[in-house]
Amino acid sequence: ANPRNRFWRALNASDLLTQKIEPGKKAMRHLFQHERIGYTDLVKRPTSDASQLRAADYRRGAPQLASKLKRYRPRIAWFHGKVACGQFLRYTDRERVADLRWGRQSFMLDEIIIFVTPNPSPANAAFSLNDIVASYNELAELRRNLS
Repeated sequence: ANPRNRFWRALNASDLLTQKIEPGKKAMRHLFQHERIGYTDLVKRPTSDASQLRAADYRRGAPQLASKLKRYRPRIAWFHGKVACGQFLRYTDRERVADLRWGRQSFMLDEIIIFVTPNPSPANAAFSLNDIVASYNELAELRRNLS
């Protein structure tokens, strides 16, 4: 929701979309219906900074996300950031926490590919917009290869 968040700019600049979209509810419908991209959060509590999240938030959110993944069975689960993916794994599958890298992971959850891109938050200044777009393009290439 933060206008400085680079998610929408990176998404629109990437190969993941067939057309550019404006942020909002209509965009979320378009992502799901036309681009086959569903969107949810690991933690549903709004914060201005990830440092405000606590273990209890992840402990509550991880099983809920795992349940959604099992129910909807996407081909790819895309995480923004190693922290989010690591916390998800910590509270659902402790043995894989140390294994994280950027991009496609060496393991799957059931038959779901796990893919990690840098978080587009402005607090994550270590990655430029171009870096984020490149990681989204890597995801787009994986999707094309799975089709």
